[in-house]
Amino acid sequence: MLRFLDQVNTIVGMLLFLAYLYQVFYTLYGLAFCRRDRRKAARQTPAKPSRRYAALICARNEESVIGELISSLRAQDYPAELLDIYVLADNSTDATARVARQAGAIAFERFNPYQVGKGYALNELFSQIRSRRPLSDYDAFLVFDADNIVDSHFVSAMDRTFAQGYDVLTSYRNSKNFASSWVSAGYSIWFLREARFLNYPRMKLHTNCAISGTGFLVSSKIIEENGGWPYHLLTEDIQFSTVCATKGWRIGYCDDAILYDEQPVTFSQSWRQRMRWAKGFYQVNAHCGASLARGCLRGPRRFSCYDMLMTIAPCVLLTIAAVFVNLFCGVTILSLPPFLADFMLRHVGRSLLTMLLWSYGMMFVYGLLPVLAEWRRIPASPLKKVMYLPFFPLFMLTYIPISLAALLVRVEWKPIRHTSIEDVRA
Repeated sequence: MLRFLDQVNTIVGMLLFLAYLYQVFYTLYGLAFCRRDRRKAARQTPAKPSRRYAALICARNEESVIGELISSLRAQDYPAELLDIYVLADNSTDATARVARQAGAIAFERFNPYQVGKGYALNELFSQIRSRRPLSDYDAFLVFDADNIVDSHFVSAMDRTFAQGYDVLTSYRNSKNFASSWVSAGYSIWFLREARFLNYPRMKLHTNCAISGTGFLVSSKIIEENGGWPYHLLTEDIQFSTVCATKGWRIGYCDDAILYDEQPVTFSQSWRQRMRWAKGFYQVNAHCGASLARGCLRGPRRFSCYDMLMTIAPCVLLTIAAVFVNLFCGVTILSLPPFLADFMLRHVGRSLLTMLLWSYGMMFVYGLLPVLAEWRRIPASPLKKVMYLPFFPLFMLTYIPISLAALLVRVEWKPIRHTSIEDVRA
């Protein structure tokens, strides 16, 4: 049995290593070239703005923060006549719509207790805009969450990258509240890693990036082709990213477009949100896994399909499978004679401890690299950056019980209360 258990753990470890080996190359590329490209981008002469955009914000009971986002959008260095701001107050019971109108946005309200979630709200917002004017009046749409604020050059930076021929763009996702707790720091480090060591290399190596819920651009051509926003799973952003990979729609990344959002501070908030994400990943895997697998074998963007398939499936599923095997063997060992059970449990314990230490070390490096690489862009004191870094592996390892729980229980979309209006823009 011990040999079997060791073999299972070894096989799982090797499969994970081989499946994600390409991301080591992504990391090396991000370390080697990102700083050079940022210096080069800073010397570029801005193009004359000509494209028209609509900023879309779906909000539920966000009266305390939505005004800050709208103010940051109205303060863009992009011509105001080429940027309209729309808000949908979705099942709100507070003054979200009124505050949005006072801040200068065009606001609508929606009340539907049965179709809950950002995907439904976003589709309704497109319908409301379509009732007023053709969607083709806009070249593209910029999608935000209500707790966001953006740098003053966000739209102009996205415009320059959009002009390169992409269908969709994602941006550099930073955080308002890195320093609030080890939980918010964990989120922040993950999004920094996603920007520097995933989306940036993907962009430069001409494979698809992935949008991350907020701060993304989608062309009006795609919205019209879709007839709106037909993505309603719990993680509609990942669902959309997988569809882009299978259909050949190009997702780019704009490193100069910096967005700040508010991360959950408590572990209970984080547990609920990541439970939704984990359940959503299972949903996307069920709906899109087969088409992604086919796309890996044929089609215009084989590697993009493989990259997205690795995003939604193997890591968590293989880890959960290994956990179940170890638990089953542990329970089986308990039925053996005491002297034999004691020996075998000690062996299993040492193996699990070794795996845990290796996982912690790997996750620590995963967190250390983006913190060091993006040190100047993180809005927190040096002490907070150093103090919270050792907790990042814990933040990531808690995904194992979260993902396991998401397999077993029903998960529904629930809003997270946002309160931070701190302006952390440089």
